[in-house]
Amino acid sequence: MNETIELIHGDGGKYTSELIKGIFYKHFNNSILTSGIDSALLTVDTGKMAFTTDSFVVKPLFFSGGNIGKLAVCGTVNDLAVSGAKPLYLSAGFIIEEGFSIEILDLIVEEMAKQCKLSGVKIVTGDTKVVEKGSADRIFINTAGVGVIQNNYEMKKIEAGDKIIVSGDVGNHGTAITLERYNIDVKSHIKSDCASVCPIVEAIKEYYPCIKVMKDPTRGGLAEILNEISDIAKLGIRLVEKNIPVLREVKGINKMLGLDPLYMACEGRVVIVVKSEVAEEVLHKLQSLKQCQNASIIGSFTEDLEQIVYIENSFGGKRILNTLDGEMLPRIC
Repeated sequence: MNETIELIHGDGGKYTSELIKGIFYKHFNNSILTSGIDSALLTVDTGKMAFTTDSFVVKPLFFSGGNIGKLAVCGTVNDLAVSGAKPLYLSAGFIIEEGFSIEILDLIVEEMAKQCKLSGVKIVTGDTKVVEKGSADRIFINTAGVGVIQNNYEMKKIEAGDKIIVSGDVGNHGTAITLERYNIDVKSHIKSDCASVCPIVEAIKEYYPCIKVMKDPTRGGLAEILNEISDIAKLGIRLVEKNIPVLREVKGINKMLGLDPLYMACEGRVVIVVKSEVAEEVLHKLQSLKQCQNASIIGSFTEDLEQIVYIENSFGGKRILNTLDGEMLPRIC
């Protein structure tokens, strides 16, 4: 096989077949994918299904804590998980620029296969297109996923007094991407939190009757997702500043750059709205998980300020978290 992607790898002939078999079949090997038919034939349990799709254009392709392949699988799996679904099957579409290294493609696909195994899903269908050099930025990936809703989970009406839990430190992914993209020379141990949230959702599924909403705070971070939920609920949100888990390093770097970690993307966290009477139970359940040791109840819904999200500090000062007019940092996923 050639060392780089060429236009002939996308023409549907011999070289396309070699690429599919030498890279994608090698890592995504399962009988549904390798059957060779034009559509995957899926077996699912009876009940309600969830279906989602997402595209990934992150820059740089490799970053501390992951790469575009890990992000593509986790991002789609997480969208299913926070919808109350058990992820089952994914598709994967690749748009690859002529001249892209086949060795790097193999590393990306290998990581995708690893994450599929960890999340218990299979990539069962896909597509590859090759474009001329200069027509894309190396590689873009689109994934779609299907899953089956568990325990009849559904979103519920949010009421004043309902609590908001975040499953761990926020802002890590966006900050890690910023440091590497712009070659910012600071001593740091910051890594992207990119990971499947399936273990988180699985751990709290017994509380589904009391869980109102679950969301993953990706683009726009915690602040944007809370504004979205506030708009759905038609209620205000009061956040307690000291309860919001942000690593000291993340705070320091964002302050230095004039950025706000609350608007920085997360790729392995869950925001959970839950009835107040079970909030502490859910929190303790989360904190028993390795990836949720810094989980925290960060605030609650209020009727005082309709559809306004604000933070209150220990001195009683308040700061409104508005929605952004644009992304603070583009191409973070």
